[in-house]
Amino acid sequence: MAHHHHHSHVDCIRLVPIFNHLNEEQMSLIAQSAHEVHYEKNALLFGSGDKDDTLYIVNNGRVRIYNLNESGREQTVRILNPGDFMGEVAIFQTESYHSNYAEAISEVSICRIHKKDMNDYLDAYPEIIRRILSDVTKRLQVSEKQTMQVGMEQVESRIIDFLSEYVENEENHTYVTLPMSKKDLASYLGTTPETISRKFSALEEKGLIKQHTHKYIEIFDLDELLFSSS
Repeated sequence: MAHHHHHSHVDCIRLVPIFNHLNEEQMSLIAQSAHEVHYEKNALLFGSGDKDDTLYIVNNGRVRIYNLNESGREQTVRILNPGDFMGEVAIFQTESYHSNYAEAISEVSICRIHKKDMNDYLDAYPEIIRRILSDVTKRLQVSEKQTMQVGMEQVESRIIDFLSEYVENEENHTYVTLPMSKKDLASYLGTTPETISRKFSALEEKGLIKQHTHKYIEIFDLDELLFSSS
């Protein structure tokens, strides 16, 4: 349940880098159109498909942004801490709708500023635009880096999980006979044959496995191999 407080709160305006470069007078002007709203833990601030026309600034607590993948599993996109904001995209678009969900991870207090008020401030204080852009670009850089890392790390641990499922033991000698070609393995693990080859070579260089033939792979120490992926 959300509770509204209409008395102005300069606190949350002062908290955010996008506004705190303004002077007191300007900040209290903006605070007049900011509404503080409180959410209980687990409350939904907005859902996918809701109209996206408000800047949300987290004053207290934390908010999780997530989307649902095809199979309905939640994928966390971002966690917002005090001073973080969301909904900035809407400000620059004529009409937009949320594609994600936002949920209060703890009790949360939020300052909301409606898009039409925001637009007045952007005209009056163009520096705000620069600050918003700088924040968004930083987030983009972080997320691009993460995407790359996630891709690489996941492939390695998926290979190792796969190998450990097909392990066969013969007196102090552990090996795997791959049940499919590396090309098929690549598509099964959601990656490219090149990546698979690279990863196998990397594991070989680390002294964890030895590739005797394309399909016959010796594992020197299964525990160590499993440990390397965690």
